[in-house]
Amino acid sequence: MTAPLLTDAAAERATDRTVVGGNLSLPLFRTLSGVLAGHPYLKVVVDRAENTWHLLDTAAHPFHVDYIATRVLGMDIARLDAELDAFNASVYMDPGRRFLLGVLSLHTDEESDGRERTFLVLETTEADTMHGELLRFFYEFIRVRVDDRLPLLLKPANHGQEEELAAISELRVPRILSHELFGSRARTPLNPGEATGRLRFFRTHEQYAAAEPGLGWADIVAMPCLPDDIPRVAGFLNTAPITPLSHTNVLASGWGIPNAIVRDLEQLVEKDGLDGAWVRYRVREDQISLERLDHEPALRAPTWHQQRIRLEPPLLQDVPVLSLHRLRHADRDRYGTKAANLGELHHVLDSRTADLTAFYGRPRPPRENLYPHLAARLGLSGTPSADELRARAAEFVACAVSAPEGVALPFALQQRFLASSPALQQGIGKLKMALELDATDVLDALCLQLQHLIRHTPVPEPVTRRITQAFPAPATSRGRLVVRSSSNAEDLPGFSAAGVYDSVTAVHGTGELLDAIRQVWASLLSPRSVRLRHQVGISLDDTYMGVIIQEYVPARLGGVLVTCDPTRREDFRNVYLNCSPGSPEQVVDGSVLPQQYLYNTVEGGGRTVALGSWGDSLSAATRARLADLSLTGRLLQSHFSAPDVDRPLDIEWLMTDRGDFRLVQIRPYAL
Repeated sequence: MTAPLLTDAAAERATDRTVVGGNLSLPLFRTLSGVLAGHPYLKVVVDRAENTWHLLDTAAHPFHVDYIATRVLGMDIARLDAELDAFNASVYMDPGRRFLLGVLSLHTDEESDGRERTFLVLETTEADTMHGELLRFFYEFIRVRVDDRLPLLLKPANHGQEEELAAISELRVPRILSHELFGSRARTPLNPGEATGRLRFFRTHEQYAAAEPGLGWADIVAMPCLPDDIPRVAGFLNTAPITPLSHTNVLASGWGIPNAIVRDLEQLVEKDGLDGAWVRYRVREDQISLERLDHEPALRAPTWHQQRIRLEPPLLQDVPVLSLHRLRHADRDRYGTKAANLGELHHVLDSRTADLTAFYGRPRPPRENLYPHLAARLGLSGTPSADELRARAAEFVACAVSAPEGVALPFALQQRFLASSPALQQGIGKLKMALELDATDVLDALCLQLQHLIRHTPVPEPVTRRITQAFPAPATSRGRLVVRSSSNAEDLPGFSAAGVYDSVTAVHGTGELLDAIRQVWASLLSPRSVRLRHQVGISLDDTYMGVIIQEYVPARLGGVLVTCDPTRREDFRNVYLNCSPGSPEQVVDGSVLPQQYLYNTVEGGGRTVALGSWGDSLSAATRARLADLSLTGRLLQSHFSAPDVDRPLDIEWLMTDRGDFRLVQIRPYAL
């Protein structure tokens, strides 16, 4: 006779091994724990009223609050869902709270003598606002109940906890910061995905350069630091640290290919003979795997071979050179996407009429919306009306950031320049024919010839006059200028073109200005940009380059933020911010390892992920300013990503010597 199936509730009771009270040994820890990001972990709840703790069976109780509400307080799930925000506030933010919630995770590292050390780390959720004395109590309560042979360290979950702990001796509460714990880990996921292909391992850039012409879509490229101009392949592997906001990881995200840091890859390659072998490569949030295959698989062409990006027809009418603040989003077909987005930013900041709250209006089950959280972040008390919330959001953003001044050259000027030279027209005709015939063997040579011609063809006098008249000051009195690309084939959903087109950041005088403009125009015809566009069906006939010209503004701090956590796609709370001294280019081109932060734009708070090449953390005041910048990015997402306000943005920014934030680029972040 077949036994009846257990109901879900009965099945949970049958398998629940949660322990209340007592001490924690390593065998018990392993019995109850799950695995996250490669580390065993166990959820704990301290009940101050009962002077006891609960060790939750991870398989049965994935959420602290569900366990407390249903098993300790006798609430049902429907009531918990209806009161979730108030309940969360009572366990994460009330200074006199009854329950203390945390996670114990098990880690290993290597001692100086080569021996392995095992230790436990205690931390709270990132939204927890425990003050110093609560953190001390929490640590000491658990310390006496854990096997004393296991070192126990407290990891502050956010900047607020770091500051609270600063007044408490490390002898009393031993601690470890997030970047200390994870900054040197051997394997870090950057972009999730799966690929089957041939592993190509390069120890040096010279080895890569020699093999690059033969790389194809079935290759998985591994090296210490992948170059920005890498062709489209099946997967990336980095053997040295890199930020998730580097150009190569933005490309990986846009292309939908796996990317990870595997610092011990060289040992794996040598041990298993992986270089040149066919492998199955998987990157997930909690696991990175590289499996050697015993035969060459039958591979289909990747889906991106069928991907097609549709461009609106470029408008080539003779329109004027315009200041950025006079552009709007609709001008992308005349001046390029980058210029149009900056013009739209000017409009949002100046008019203060855009609805910047839509992201928070989306249902986040069991919450109907996140408006109460936004009101708290904006410093509003009570329950503001929709109009009050929108007005405050617009005011907050306009006070937090500014848009860059500058002018935009339309596509029409590039068209007039190209039409002025029969040699250029002939070269473009040959390139179009090669693309139609898929003559890849001559493509690079034709592109390079065209680029050389563009850089050395005189700019017609009427075009030169239009450019120089855009600046009221005479050439001799102008300071340093920055010249940036603004194509209609960049900053698009599904095709970011990050790092594909040129910018010139040190331009003085009319001669250098014209040279820089021609360099930007020429970058539209680089072998790499032509190939990438051709792969997604963007016609050369439809592709034009506008140009942005700006006065150089010295930066004290610069960087990139994306309005998501790139390694956790389901996370709607956090934005990821990178920064380094000077311009944002240092962050995206990988020339330095930036400081990396996560900021919670729902409950508030932030935490340091990595200190990068600096070694020192920013001041608490500067980190607070970056929290405002992060919230600004989230609010702008509501406007720039509409109608899909959950689609994240990629924002380049700088902090001037006066401490003001200036946004220099806004584009979709490919997921």
